[in-house]
Amino acid sequence: MAEKSNTPKKIFRQLTKDNIRKSLWYAKENGWRQLFLKVGEKIQLLAQFDDASDFTDHNAYMRWISKFEPNKEEIEEQRKKRLNKNPKISIIVPTFNTPINFLAPMIESVVDQTYKNWELCISDGSTKEEVRVFLKKKAASDKRIKVKFLDGNYGIAGNTNKAIELATGDFIAFLDHDDTLANFALYEIVSAINANPGADMLYSDEDKLSYNGKMRAKPHFKPDWSPDTLRSYNYITHFLAIKNELLNAIGHINPGFEGSQDYDFIFRATERAKVIVHISKILYHWREHKNSTASNIKTKGNVTFSTQKAVSNHLERIGLNGRVYCGPIFGTSRTVYSLPDKKPLVSIIIPTKDYVDLLKRCIDSIINKSTYTNYEIVIIDTGSQEQKTHDYYKVLSSNRTIRIIKWEKPFNYSAVNNFATTKARGEYFLFLNNDTEVLAGEWIESMLEFAQRSDVGAVGAKLFYPDSTLQHGGVIIGLGGVAGHSHKYFPNGHRGYFGRLVVPTNLSAVTAACVMIPKSVFEQVSGFDETYALAFNDVDLCLKIRALNKLIVWTPFAQLTHYESKTRGYE
Repeated sequence: MAEKSNTPKKIFRQLTKDNIRKSLWYAKENGWRQLFLKVGEKIQLLAQFDDASDFTDHNAYMRWISKFEPNKEEIEEQRKKRLNKNPKISIIVPTFNTPINFLAPMIESVVDQTYKNWELCISDGSTKEEVRVFLKKKAASDKRIKVKFLDGNYGIAGNTNKAIELATGDFIAFLDHDDTLANFALYEIVSAINANPGADMLYSDEDKLSYNGKMRAKPHFKPDWSPDTLRSYNYITHFLAIKNELLNAIGHINPGFEGSQDYDFIFRATERAKVIVHISKILYHWREHKNSTASNIKTKGNVTFSTQKAVSNHLERIGLNGRVYCGPIFGTSRTVYSLPDKKPLVSIIIPTKDYVDLLKRCIDSIINKSTYTNYEIVIIDTGSQEQKTHDYYKVLSSNRTIRIIKWEKPFNYSAVNNFATTKARGEYFLFLNNDTEVLAGEWIESMLEFAQRSDVGAVGAKLFYPDSTLQHGGVIIGLGGVAGHSHKYFPNGHRGYFGRLVVPTNLSAVTAACVMIPKSVFEQVSGFDETYALAFNDVDLCLKIRALNKLIVWTPFAQLTHYESKTRGYE
């Protein structure tokens, strides 16, 4: 009952002006009865979950589950189906005085798997006799359940390694003692192994499970393999399975990373893995309770030091030079990659036509705010008619870092920028709209630190509308039918979906309103495709770069205001 004692306080914290406004609007649209039903459901959620600050709409998630997760008939089909490859999966669970009401559903979720070639390897350091008795009973009921009773508590790393010693499977998977698996989890893991020859590391999406195990919420739909996202925080977590050969190659769980031992382990695995597979299905249910990091990551006492240590050791092993700092959210890290002593020349390419006030604001912000000094500005005029524009060009002509070139053909965004690159002298091209204004002084450095890496092909920035709402947080393929901006219109300061707006992340594409690309990469993909005269040329360019197996990085530390499309209107 103690788990629910703070419910009134949680309810009171929801009584914000914004929530009251939304409630009145909802009542107007749907009626008071529907509002009361929705409020009742919200209160029930607040009672079940420790952290009610960021709920995914429960009804929407329930609809998603009913649409995308297998129904009863499909589950029965899975139980009968025989796959081409049927590797044994060893599920590793260290336990220590686990409450029976958590331990029992964890074991039951494994026993109920539709895929049957598994073994459950439990190492138990409990001091409570009832836990040992329960585990002995379970081991006797199913020969696939193995239990090693320890003579003491070796800590989370040591206890996990003891459980690994029991494993005889082809793949090793990890499950916490108070969490549960979807009953189709192992079937999806093995299906992915069959579909991806050579797969040696697999992870899935996950959600949160209420204290009593009756409700699911806060799904975490994760990206495919994203190394910069991983260096920001451990987005992989659960459900993780790795090939036994990979486990033996990297060693087991390392001590000395209290609170982040899984983070260090995942880094070491990704460094050696040949094929990393993301299974975009909810296979893992992470239980929320007062001692769980699903509810409060601060329950891991040394997590800040351990996360930074895990990232730093990872960078050292792979030969990346950078310093690791505390990230903007507890449990996150920020890596600042070192720039060379001889700073490379960055060519800032700005197409423009009249609207001299916009251009002047853009140029002034670059000159007055940029802390990086080795840049040139290449302004490409696409047919300005106004005299005040040409007067401004005469003023700029005295600045040796600025050159103005002319485009005398019909406007084509891709062709214009391709032409400008032939006149640029820099090692890096920074394509920039004339209707932008620099906000963060280190914007160039923040992009260049990623662009200089050999595994990166393009770097995008965080762009705001003039009212400080978000205009660009990266581009998601498929959003809006083709591609759209992530987190559009979110307020300044919002963390975004699982912190995505405050840490560097990997994406499929970024907008060319502000993007940095190494000259060598730009030339390798033959620049912008000129058949995209106005829109989606940047998306196409990024996808061509991804085809080279190079990363697209979005960084929140390069910030600009974007007075979007005032020059040419909206497409």
